[in-house]
Amino acid sequence: MTSTPEKTTATTPALPRYGQMLAPEAKGILVLDEFTIDPAAARKEQHRFRDGMAAVALTMRRIAALRIVIAIVAIGNLPLFLLSSGWWIYGVSLTLVVAVHAAVTWLNRHEPRLKQRSALELHKHRESSANYRKVRDAVKYMIDTPARMNEHLYLELLAAKRVALNLAHGTVALLDTSDDSAWKVRIVRELPAAA
Repeated sequence: MTSTPEKTTATTPALPRYGQMLAPEAKGILVLDEFTIDPAAARKEQHRFRDGMAAVALTMRRIAALRIVIAIVAIGNLPLFLLSSGWWIYGVSLTLVVAVHAAVTWLNRHEPRLKQRSALELHKHRESSANYRKVRDAVKYMIDTPARMNEHLYLELLAAKRVALNLAHGTVALLDTSDDSAWKVRIVRELPAAA
């Protein structure tokens, strides 16, 4: 009669999918991902991303300003019509009404195209950047934005060299610029100490 050995259950903490523990002196810091980025490309991309984001913001501001001007002209037409006398006021009011209608129609038709053109430039910068794709792929499973990283996060990492990705879980992106030929990025998580 043969006896089967009893199964032993090890009490190991649940680790993230790609996690690996640092040395004991790291005191509960878990490395979720580690990769290198090109410093020269990162320096250039800072300006390109900032310019692209500024272009998108400028387009939005111009569209908002145009809508405000159209609203002011439309509202200003009423007192002009009511407080003036003479046949010429009918012609001026009719011209303003037609102009406002044409401007709103043009803006409604072209606003999505204007927004899309600005966003497309930013998308081209995003997809042509190998550094951006590395950081995006490393953090996209931790943050809320679906399938892509926010450009602000990438710029903050390059500027601050430390970005808190998820405060609830203590997840941080660290940028090590000590080696000027290849910057090292680590996505780390601080594990709470056992009581």
